[in-house]
Amino acid sequence: MAAPLLIGTSLKMYFGYQQTLDWCRRVTEIARQHPAVTQGHAALFIMPSFPSLAPVLEIVRGTDIRIGAQNLSDQPPGAWTGEVSADMLAEMGCRCVEVGHAERRRHFHEDEALVAAKTARAMDSGLAPVLCIGETEEGDPEVAAKECIRQVQSALTDVSSPREADLIVAYEPHWAIGASQPASNEHISAVCLKLQAYLDGHGGGRVIYGGSAGPGLLSRLEGSVQGMFLGRFVHDARAFEKILDEVMTLQTASR
Repeated sequence: MAAPLLIGTSLKMYFGYQQTLDWCRRVTEIARQHPAVTQGHAALFIMPSFPSLAPVLEIVRGTDIRIGAQNLSDQPPGAWTGEVSADMLAEMGCRCVEVGHAERRRHFHEDEALVAAKTARAMDSGLAPVLCIGETEEGDPEVAAKECIRQVQSALTDVSSPREADLIVAYEPHWAIGASQPASNEHISAVCLKLQAYLDGHGGGRVIYGGSAGPGLLSRLEGSVQGMFLGRFVHDARAFEKILDEVMTLQTASR
């Protein structure tokens, strides 16, 4: 059986505390019953805000839903006021963490050296980085792929070998984030296939797509991505079910 498609989301700072818990309960109930999950065709991950991590981990207990954080410190535990360590996240039960999102690079001035340090810190603690990469300007997919591979190489600079955790690369062209439409199917496929080929030859990892991702896109990208990193589309928990229906349709058609 093929590896399950990775379907995940970061809730960013959209939801309040109780809204986050209610949403996670609804998604968890969907996941417990949906054949795409129960039959191993889809693997889910959710990244809520820091204050809700502990109760969300309890909500998903007994399922295979991965819970992750939206950020982490690049430093080991110590005198770092306001920061959250990779060790604490792993101890809580988190299994992944978002690194290098375009918003953090732009608004919080996270440079490539910091992204590399955070990636290494996550992997050393057994957390799978969801490493966000993407070109800033719309253009030729060959150029975009080269830039994205360069960003992956940069992010892995400080990672020891062999890796202590999986790597998930979320391709999110910066110009498509928050846009009304994602990049073209042809552009996404060309970049993601080259990214996946690079990872396959350099220690492994899985490429998923984000950036205004919504219903129908997974089907149009069939075979060129290993999952989706969803945004505002799944703020209605029922939308998660639509994506899982799509996964199930793809799996049924491929038999």
